[in-house]
Amino acid sequence: MQATFRDVKTFEGYKLITPGELHWRPSNRMRIPNADYLERTGSENLGARLWRMPARSANTLHKHIRSEEFYFVLEGVGRMRVGTETLTVPKYGGVLVGPGELRQVFNDSEEEVLWLIVGAPEEPEFLPGGNADLSKFYPVDPTQLPPELAGVSWPPKE
Repeated sequence: MQATFRDVKTFEGYKLITPGELHWRPSNRMRIPNADYLERTGSENLGARLWRMPARSANTLHKHIRSEEFYFVLEGVGRMRVGTETLTVPKYGGVLVGPGELRQVFNDSEEEVLWLIVGAPEEPEFLPGGNADLSKFYPVDPTQLPPELAGVSWPPKE
């Protein structure tokens, strides 16, 4: 059953988020530095993160059930795969990916790339108290690297 507009809990007012409020941390599986903007607001509708892709790295290969995601390159030249296609995204370029499409951001260059990734609606499974069946988001090995990173060892060993 799809939610209707009246079922959506909206954020009231506004919240300014400054760079000093961001908490950078490595992602759980692939160890990519990221900062979640909207965890600071408590939004249950929209997700937004900065992802700082190191040289010769990749994020998880994944899909979403309900969420659309918009990928926007802030610094560098971005690379990603969507389904069986590999895309090159110039600085200030963006890609909208619908739910159900496998996607993976990666960096096969020697320069760091900064992405802003915004998605909505939030997947209820990942909200506090949610119960996520991860196989729906990761139908294949999420740590597999794209062919462009053949021979690379990622994520880094701790």
